[in-house]
Amino acid sequence: MKAFLILEDGTLFEGIHIGAEKEIISEIVFNTSMAGYLEVLTDPSYAGQAVCMTYPLIGNYGICKDDMESDRPWPDGLIVRELSRIPSNFRCDMTIQQFLEKNGIPGIAGIDTRALTRILREKGTMNGMITTNEKYDLEEILPKLKAYTTGKVVDIVTCREKYTLSVAQDLSDNGPISGSSQFRQEAYERGIREKKPSMVRELTGSGLKVALLDLGAKANIARSLAARGCEVTVYPAFTTAKEIIDAKPDGIMLSNGPGDPKECTEVIRQIRMLYDTDIPIFAICLGHQLMALAAGADTYKMKYGHRGGNHPVKDLETGRVYISSQNHGYVVDTKNLDPKVAQPAFVNVNDGTNEGLSYTGRNIFTVQFHPEACPGPQDCGDLFERFIKMMWRKKNA
Repeated sequence: MKAFLILEDGTLFEGIHIGAEKEIISEIVFNTSMAGYLEVLTDPSYAGQAVCMTYPLIGNYGICKDDMESDRPWPDGLIVRELSRIPSNFRCDMTIQQFLEKNGIPGIAGIDTRALTRILREKGTMNGMITTNEKYDLEEILPKLKAYTTGKVVDIVTCREKYTLSVAQDLSDNGPISGSSQFRQEAYERGIREKKPSMVRELTGSGLKVALLDLGAKANIARSLAARGCEVTVYPAFTTAKEIIDAKPDGIMLSNGPGDPKECTEVIRQIRMLYDTDIPIFAICLGHQLMALAAGADTYKMKYGHRGGNHPVKDLETGRVYISSQNHGYVVDTKNLDPKVAQPAFVNVNDGTNEGLSYTGRNIFTVQFHPEACPGPQDCGDLFERFIKMMWRKKNA
């Protein structure tokens, strides 16, 4: 069956229909990852958007449910050059076509995704329609495309009620940590070898309680903390600051999420109350933007955003460059950032935009990229250890 992608500037692509038989209007964005299409599809940050994958072949290893970042996919549509119909992977649970059909997500294949990406880079992110209607009327469609907005999508993707994740541990000197990750096992062995049992507790986060505000959180954020020994309570985005503070967490994490950060007015107000406490805070992506807004800084929409697993960011303190996973269309404006409030901590090597802030005189640091993701090497995982050390310092002060 034929399918059509129509952009708000009138550009038309003709291809083949994939996924669910459904017409959608959405914001069209592109992702440059060479692998990880399932993580992209199940990342809540893509709510309200249709994703064009720049890598030409998508679906070759199928759908592996254990790799999903949430219990369902979130993009409105999928745009690919070629969709693999016969996956090869012993972990495969279904084909990507079956996954799209099951979850009601339409898509288009067989178009020149390189040409589409160049248009979005030159003209900026645009809205578009995916349709199988061969009798489309541009005069009727274009005003609808220009009028589309993603809206308050955080309200859609957040969890409905709080829940807790924890990892059973044994920090005695009698044996290894039960169910430990490689990181925790190595920390344990080093602590025993150097006869520093306290090192085991500090490096693993044993006994620390973290409140994670779910603004559209990828599952691996909570898992990354739990794997390091933290007890993680996940709260819906509409939770009040008072409820979180009354729970007496050792630290607070603000997650990634979709949409324009300035739409989250009530969440920003609650985050300001968290900012005024002395509880250590670590924020990622949308959480990073919302903390900046709560502290009086500003954000703006980028021309086409950063989406992919190959974005270099530089730590301004150490000079180290991380290869990061990113997914955002908005960025913190540092031009008028008050140094008494925060200082830039990370910068994007490609375009110089802000990738993180360190808050002056406060136990708060935030990053625009995704330290829980693994776009190859686990470059950014040490940021979770930095957060754990921050919590221990505050707890033992």
